[in-house]
Amino acid sequence: MWQRGLNWAAIILVGVFGLMWLGVVIYADEASPLWMRIAEAVFGVLLACWAIRKAILMIIKES
Repeated sequence: MWQRGLNWAAIILVGVFGLMWLGVVIYADEASPLWMRIAEAVFGVLLACWAIRKAILMIIKES
């Protein structure tokens, strides 16, 4: 019971962090070179996609 709740908390935390990371990279980070901003944006997208994938797997597992 506790583990399932903690798993959901971790998924939500990583997803929100990924989206916030992407927002900071796109709108606030103007001093970095373009290639670094692209690499950081890819990292943020990967975090968000991981969270979506894990959430789908958790929903399927519960059914």
